[in-house]
Amino acid sequence: MTTETTAQPISGLRRKGVLAVLALHPGVIVSTDRLIDVIWGDQAPATAPNSLQSHVSYLRRALGARAAIMGRPPGYVLDLPGDATDVEVAERLIREGTRSTDHGQARTLLAGALDMWRGRSLADVASIDWLHAQAERLEHLRLVAVRALVDNRLALGEHASLVPELELLAQQHPLDEHIHEQLMVALYRAGRQSDALATYRRLRRTLRDDLGIEPSRALRDREGAILVQDPALAWSAPAGEVVAARASAPAQLPPAVRAFAGRHVELRWLDERLGRPGDPDPPAMVIAALSGTPGVGKTTLAVHWAHQVADRFPDGQLYVNLRGFDAGGAVLDPADAIRGFLDALGVPVERVPAGLPAQAALYRSLLTGRRVLVLIDNARDAEQVRPLLPGSAGCLAVVTSRNQLTSLVAGEGAHPLALDLLPAGEARDLLARRLGSDRVANEPTAVAQIIASCARLPLALAVATSRAATRPGFPLAALAGELREAADALDAFDGGDPTTDVRAVFSWSYRALSPAAGRMFRLLGLHPGPDVAVPAAASLAGASLREARSLLTELTRTHLLIEHTPGRYAFHDLLRVYASELTHDLDSDDERQRAVRRALDSYLHIAYAGARLLQPFRDPIDLGIVHPGVVAVAPADAEQAMAWFVAEHPVLLNAITRAADDGLYAHAWRLAWTMADFFDRKGHWQDWVATHETALTAADLLADSWAAASVRRGLGRARAQLGQFTEAHAQLRQAAHLYALLGDVTGQAHVARSIAWVCARQGRHREGLSHAQHALKLFEALGDRALQARALNSVGWQYAQLRDHGAALRHCRRALQLVREVGDRFGEANTWDSIGYAHHHLGDYPQATACYQRAVELFRDLGDRYYEADTLTHAGESHQAAGDPQAARLAWLRALDILAALGHPDAERLRATLRHHPSVRPTAPSTCA
Repeated sequence: MTTETTAQPISGLRRKGVLAVLALHPGVIVSTDRLIDVIWGDQAPATAPNSLQSHVSYLRRALGARAAIMGRPPGYVLDLPGDATDVEVAERLIREGTRSTDHGQARTLLAGALDMWRGRSLADVASIDWLHAQAERLEHLRLVAVRALVDNRLALGEHASLVPELELLAQQHPLDEHIHEQLMVALYRAGRQSDALATYRRLRRTLRDDLGIEPSRALRDREGAILVQDPALAWSAPAGEVVAARASAPAQLPPAVRAFAGRHVELRWLDERLGRPGDPDPPAMVIAALSGTPGVGKTTLAVHWAHQVADRFPDGQLYVNLRGFDAGGAVLDPADAIRGFLDALGVPVERVPAGLPAQAALYRSLLTGRRVLVLIDNARDAEQVRPLLPGSAGCLAVVTSRNQLTSLVAGEGAHPLALDLLPAGEARDLLARRLGSDRVANEPTAVAQIIASCARLPLALAVATSRAATRPGFPLAALAGELREAADALDAFDGGDPTTDVRAVFSWSYRALSPAAGRMFRLLGLHPGPDVAVPAAASLAGASLREARSLLTELTRTHLLIEHTPGRYAFHDLLRVYASELTHDLDSDDERQRAVRRALDSYLHIAYAGARLLQPFRDPIDLGIVHPGVVAVAPADAEQAMAWFVAEHPVLLNAITRAADDGLYAHAWRLAWTMADFFDRKGHWQDWVATHETALTAADLLADSWAAASVRRGLGRARAQLGQFTEAHAQLRQAAHLYALLGDVTGQAHVARSIAWVCARQGRHREGLSHAQHALKLFEALGDRALQARALNSVGWQYAQLRDHGAALRHCRRALQLVREVGDRFGEANTWDSIGYAHHHLGDYPQATACYQRAVELFRDLGDRYYEADTLTHAGESHQAAGDPQAARLAWLRALDILAALGHPDAERLRATLRHHPSVRPTAPSTCA
């Protein structure tokens, strides 16, 4: 969009700039001070008011009778009829197009909106900073419209004609995952499955090379669906609300095994539990409990069958691995599993209640009246399973476990199915699927020997056939002989059952590895799990990233390791046990200890770098000595840091426990310290408490009072987030006492600020103000201007909550001056947000939205997308209060686009706001304390 919408061309950059600013606020008074600030910036001359008046006179003459610039205190307003600017038309059409449930109508509206762009937005005034930011906003809006139009055209079946357009868009936006996902779907529906997968691989390489990150989970799931030719990907004519409901349903099933064979009896049994398709009444909630020895194929069967019947559960499929028999003891807590389900069902963080019983009740309520398949994998016992069971008729829970779960059968009416070893015929079918039917038919004796050596255990057969598959020219008799020799060499391990005999099969593959890959395999048995990324694997082995990738590839080729998502590797439980046995037999105690320390060092240094990106002015901690061989690839910005924490979240929880158990107490408390801001932003407050309790024990064992004080401060904030205010104050008081004994005034000031924040959470703003003022005095005595600024903002925030908005503005403006002087851009962004809040409650909505816009621009520059979205939400509330629902909706749409891309649960709350347009009271910026 350009500014040339007038009766005659406008000359002069500043004249065009004034017109552009007014045109972007049609019908809204823009103050003289704001116009001068935008057009001249910090270089505004004393004559700027006169120059502005001259520019306005010129524009009035140029506009003629088509429009009028009216002088209204404290500035000017462009008084135009509705839809007089391209921006207004485009925003209206995008708003209507994104709300429409008629794909044909939405297509017309969105295409009309895109016709409003006739070049780069605001191209002739983009050299002015604020207008440059507005140009970026409009280009972002254009991209939102493009994506929405493509979604509607895909729903209308235009996949073939979209391919050329999407290929061009993918070239123009090489890092845009949404566009690449649309291209993958269009190619797949056009019958070009290989090209769809090539598109994914190309994007994955680009993300790795340019950003050092992996594609999102949603995109990885899309690739998995294309690989297995998921029927849900096929195009069908839209069906109104049903289509909308299916589009938002969770689809968490792991990819199905392509070489699945056998289990005909078991598949029929599962089909019978489900009933016949087309039954008018759904059956009561069914629980199928699959049990059997490790490696017998429980998960493979459950996932294969779940994919076959997924279309009978239109409200989605949930999956969780409870890790009930994890070799490292990292059993998943049911509360963490429930939290994952609530996230998948779109529950915002603030709606998640504290405590497992309340969370389970909310989960069951959400499933009432819905048809959802819940696959609960690798359960230890019935108690771990019960909170995860849906209560709604029409839902199905499939549970796998090494135990028979008899109390689940007795108490909940579960249907038990015990899996045995594969019958010889089905074992032969499995080999035929993997090696080819001709090859298996030509050597029946060798095939029988291989099956016998593998004890008909599916996992052992998969490992054994991987070696045969990579040697297509070898006779199977030779491979059967090698397997017999391996078994003879391990007679001491033969316990007479498949769980011990399988070691012979594993050893056969292990002995075929290169020495370096064998060492990597052994040392991976020391990793806390549940999975490992390349840097940590490299650190375990003391290898480079390139060497580690090569070794991991060798391990996956032999099925000793699985790359379950791109760049992340996992063991089967039996293989983890086997690797652990090998490293304890073959590697010295010193080598094992060095490997574990290197891995923990890798996690600590990456996590610390990420924590500093999420909160740059947080007090630093000493990380100690970096040991040789540690690989730590630091994230480039806050967005990458958050993505890394999300991916490593379960690993870091296990690493903290492992460090504490191994006596590496310094690693335990430091790792917990690095995760605090991640826990806070993602709402993982139970994890925050658990890790900091472990960290506190570690700090006490180290007799490190400063570490204990720091951990108690974090623990206090975590308790407050859970509403446990008595415990929160107790922890903070103890932290203050420790800091006082150490003579650490900075620590005491931080605690005072934290207490102020907790008081604000309780609505005790007078008390909170007192603590915030005490923190300010301490920071002033220290002469720390950056922390003074943060404390001034806290004081201002407390005044705002007490409705003394004049005092709030005085303190926040002082804070703003200081953060600018010290270069704390994150603090500046938060302060602008607080100032915007005060102006909103004074009824000065234009000034409030201007402040929010400054905060948004800063957060965007900092790469902090969550707080950019958070402030956009506040800006939308001010627009709504000012009677400008169009501007409010646009701000909320921009915020929603960011939150959806982040996978943040706040996105659902914002969708509700957009549906209903309520007058929402602005919420507190969560970093104001």
